[in-house]
Amino acid sequence: MKRYYFLAGILLTVVALASSVVLYPHLSSQVATHWNIQGKVDGYGDKSYAAFLVPGLMAILLILFRFLPWLSPRHFEIETSRPTYLYVMVVLLALFAYLHALMLLASLAKPMDVSRALVGGFFLFFALVGNVLGKIPRNFYVGVRTPWTIADARVWHATHRLAAKLFVAVGALGFLTVLVAGWITTAFVLLMAAILAPVLFSLFYYKRLQVRGEV
Repeated sequence: MKRYYFLAGILLTVVALASSVVLYPHLSSQVATHWNIQGKVDGYGDKSYAAFLVPGLMAILLILFRFLPWLSPRHFEIETSRPTYLYVMVVLLALFAYLHALMLLASLAKPMDVSRALVGGFFLFFALVGNVLGKIPRNFYVGVRTPWTIADARVWHATHRLAAKLFVAVGALGFLTVLVAGWITTAFVLLMAAILAPVLFSLFYYKRLQVRGEV
């Protein structure tokens, strides 16, 4: 099973790199690399940088995910949930590949609402990751890593159960909000709330255990 996840990751990376190689001669010398919330370009980069940065980051990410389990200290191993961990890797690589495709298409002057497509993709990513957050054991690399979730396994599990529900709900709602109505600012408010709520929950839950003398 582990092999198939890595094969999927390698395939995504190769496709991203191949797309850059094929389209490179057709790109202008300066390529749009960043858009503001109104969808206007506010950052450019040399086409060599823009075409190969993301595939390079994807390759580095693959290597990193390959060795992070080995680097994990005792009591924070992820071997028991390796499929979930690798699923997150593939979803993250898919997001990178998607962002890279948007940048290349925009560089070819294809008519599209980049901001809408970009934000919609981020929300879909959140929903997909949220779907497995509750299965991730305590570790230093993936999940809601606050001082309080790392300090206590009970806080970790309770926080991730909450985060899983929030990420799926807000991810799906934000995706539909951006796709149907184009309310990007509203979607970002939802996103910030979904990120902040588990952090605050982990703090208050840990403090409650502390008051009870259970930590």
